[in-house]
Amino acid sequence: MLTELHYLPNIRYMRQLAMADEVFIEQWEHYQKGSYRNRAHIVGGNGLQRLSIPLLKGKNEQQSIREVRIAWYQNWAKQHWNSIASAYGKSPFFEYYADDLRPIYEGKPEFLFDFNLRILEVLLELMGLEASLKFTAQYDAPTEAGVADRRNTISPKNPADDGLRYRQVFEERHGFVPDLSVLDLLFCVGPEAGDLLYYNQKK
Repeated sequence: MLTELHYLPNIRYMRQLAMADEVFIEQWEHYQKGSYRNRAHIVGGNGLQRLSIPLLKGKNEQQSIREVRIAWYQNWAKQHWNSIASAYGKSPFFEYYADDLRPIYEGKPEFLFDFNLRILEVLLELMGLEASLKFTAQYDAPTEAGVADRRNTISPKNPADDGLRYRQVFEERHGFVPDLSVLDLLFCVGPEAGDLLYYNQKK
């Protein structure tokens, strides 16, 4: 399949990856504002939280995704990690995975693409998903035969409930909240997360 990189990708995105042997990452696209490329959703005690990575000001819409730079004028990484820890600190598996994820937020990568790629690599490993990551050689549309083009199919503008259910930390307070970052699934069900992604595909 062919897709773009997301920040803390949501469950729908990771379910697609779970079914793919090879994943081509689009590296020649232009950055798209208002997408999951620099934002993610989690749920804390007060409800839905939107995490957004600040980018250096400029014409990001006209930039290659490889050239989009992260803004470090504020310590957003610490804020994001604190939000994640606050939301999931009491989840069954937060302590089990925290040491693998926390270091990602302690560095200061220059480029959004590199940061998102590192997160995806760690998540694939933690969830036991064996998709092989490759990169596009050029921007082509349509794609070659046999490659499912999933670019721009998952967006904050078209949220969806894909039917996957599991016990969430604040479900008694907020009800079940769908379409969250896969961190929600990972911290709540632990080693079963990869299997749930693979075997519970929406019919």
